[in-house]
Amino acid sequence: MSIRLSRRTALFASAGAVAVPSVGWSQTPANDDMSLATAVDGFVRQAMAAWPEQPALGIVVVKDGQPVLTRGYGVRKQGEAAQADEHTLFAIASNTKNVTAAALAILVDEGKVRWDEPVATYIPGFTLSDPVIGARITVRDTLSHRAGFGLGAGDLLFWPNSPRTRAEIMAAVPKVPIEDGFRANYHYCNLMFVVAGEIIANVSGMPWETFVQTRILDRLGMSETVPFTSLADPARSALPHGRVGPPLRYQGPMTVLADTIADIWNWDSAGAAGGFCTTATDWAKWIAVRLAMGALPDGTRLFSEATAREMWRPNIIVGSSPGPTAELPGRAIASTYAMGFQVQDYRGERLISHGGGSPGGISATVLIPGRNTGFAVFSNAEESFLLRTLRSGIADIVMGKGGFDWIADSKRLETEGNVRSIAAAAEIDAKQAAGAPHPLRLDDYVGTWTDPWYGDILIERRGEELWLSFSRTPALQGPLEPYDGATFRTRFPDKREEDAFITFAIVDGRPVTATLKGVSPDIDFSYDYQDLRLTRA
Repeated sequence: MSIRLSRRTALFASAGAVAVPSVGWSQTPANDDMSLATAVDGFVRQAMAAWPEQPALGIVVVKDGQPVLTRGYGVRKQGEAAQADEHTLFAIASNTKNVTAAALAILVDEGKVRWDEPVATYIPGFTLSDPVIGARITVRDTLSHRAGFGLGAGDLLFWPNSPRTRAEIMAAVPKVPIEDGFRANYHYCNLMFVVAGEIIANVSGMPWETFVQTRILDRLGMSETVPFTSLADPARSALPHGRVGPPLRYQGPMTVLADTIADIWNWDSAGAAGGFCTTATDWAKWIAVRLAMGALPDGTRLFSEATAREMWRPNIIVGSSPGPTAELPGRAIASTYAMGFQVQDYRGERLISHGGGSPGGISATVLIPGRNTGFAVFSNAEESFLLRTLRSGIADIVMGKGGFDWIADSKRLETEGNVRSIAAAAEIDAKQAAGAPHPLRLDDYVGTWTDPWYGDILIERRGEELWLSFSRTPALQGPLEPYDGATFRTRFPDKREEDAFITFAIVDGRPVTATLKGVSPDIDFSYDYQDLRLTRA
């Protein structure tokens, strides 16, 4: 644990929020380091008391270039005594994206890459399923979620854990469907960050992970950080936890999901989109250099100030609203995405942030440049409303905005969400119980079904049931149950994974194509079943 003093002694919108009493912090910003550290520490303890099953948290607060709070809370593994501290590793998933953007910024400063140059300049032969977009898409586009792909498109190439190599992912990129206009709307897309990583590799002559290690981590002295979850030492890691049980994937008691982070979250092939594991101590160094616009403590630069500002320039609108009200104090007038960071207004100030989500862990990084302060929250459980509480509550402490109880409001929203989810699960079960029988023999569905970008999905007969197997995703295999007519549903034995409906189109008494969609209304978007278009091999 460390509360250190300096020598000088997406998601902050609260849709549906209601005004409730303050939990006690001052409406005057905590301007001195000790006051800020004490206020944040007290709030984190209140939040953990409200979510008592949360195993561990890592908290970082940096002000004026100095870490004022770097601390671990709780235990690394449920039921064991080992405490989390400022050196405990957490998977930070998509917070990796702003490191990938910075790696490209270094190459921009060196004159080796241009933000608005087509990707094909750096990856010869690069194209997409829409060749016009493939020819026009630029480096900036790969970092801005505006290429036209649907939400999470292509994620099944590496989520959940897949043995695919980076080369195999890149070979599939031209076949992933595009559903929207180029630069028309914001759709979160991990796949294009994999492409961004390959631009770095082609231009620098070294793999993405080697570049970020030697050109960023080593220069900043981030010796505890690893670019891949497969490199995370279990003995100093906060292990992944989640709620797995009926009636839905995110219901049930908190449980350990894996004995190592990589067992359930191995994105080595997609590391540029979400591979990092880091500690509170190390991430404080990253926050400091971002707030310093690329300047390092020794007077040198990681990247130029002009490039730093370019990475924060909005490229696409994420959402807009009339703005904050007494009932919705965190609602932004405009939320945008730049390059590896989301940029928005929050309580009248500019706020720059990113989140990260992996099975068994969620995180957030928040920068408030006008106050030269930033913070991060790392979690080893999927308690999203706890993360919401900490992101908004700590921002309010930094800005001196009291008067709203984020703990109570998030608990209310969590309860309401659970009620809706349970009702939705009951409706799904009721529909299955009343569903029409499937119109064909089980053997008629048996065979190898192929999607252009994913590959093969095998359906076979096992006794009196069908069994479905995703060829490149070991966790996604299990029995198919009749649901309603020509629609079946999976029942994966690995309850950490999300089930899917599969609906067959029948022509002349024979199934010829099939489509999928997630069963749960709370499904993570990276289970992009909806993008699969299966035909018989």
